[in-house]
Amino acid sequence: DEEEDYMSDLFIKQDVRPGLPMVRRVKEAIQKEEKQKEANEKNRQKSIKEEEKERRDLVLKSALGNENKGFALLQKMGYKSGQALGKSGEGIVEPIPLNIKTGRSGLGHEELKKRKAEEKLENYRQKLHMKKQANEQAADQFRIRFKTKQEERKAEGDLRKSQRACQQLDMQKDISVPKETWFWIEPEEEDKKDEEDKEDECISSDLSVSEKLHILTAYLRKEHFYCIWCGTTYEDSEDLSSNCPGDSAADHD
Repeated sequence: DEEEDYMSDLFIKQDVRPGLPMVRRVKEAIQKEEKQKEANEKNRQKSIKEEEKERRDLVLKSALGNENKGFALLQKMGYKSGQALGKSGEGIVEPIPLNIKTGRSGLGHEELKKRKAEEKLENYRQKLHMKKQANEQAADQFRIRFKTKQEERKAEGDLRKSQRACQQLDMQKDISVPKETWFWIEPEEEDKKDEEDKEDECISSDLSVSEKLHILTAYLRKEHFYCIWCGTTYEDSEDLSSNCPGDSAADHD
């Protein structure tokens, strides 16, 4: 071979951009692989089922001829190819399609599969519904517990407020001992407790915070004409009943 002339037009017109040879090789490999797949598909031996399907489709697509006895009888009775059946031509034109069973499952198998799928879907929907109900119940219970806890905290704060007011008002009347031990704020010193204090404490522990608050509020209104919700000491019971809305926080709201 003659040596290439690097100054010739043929060499200069060649595309020498970087990366192009790699792209061409990839395209050639893809084309070669596709051609190989086509050749393998052509050379592949068809199965018996595939051959039967091809023969069946070929026969079904071809029109009936005069050699068919049924078609010949129809023609003798005046039927023409492409015409609808029936005296007035209101019948079908195309033959009823064949529904050929190719699987090995027994009769009713498809209906059974369909019914099982519907039952599975229904069970899934029921589980979702039950889960949704459980989540809603959990949310409702959480809201109830949260509200109850807030009410308990508020009642405890009102009770301490009532105990301080009761202690102050009792001491103004020179009452040195509360009517009930829990009417006043209990001291933190545990060494000064005697047996009577322990018994009173056991009795008072049976009462809830709301019950204690109700009893102490009634005591303050009766003995001192004082309402913790108003924060006011009235002159007498008549002044209290006429100017104070009620004996609970709900009445004052």
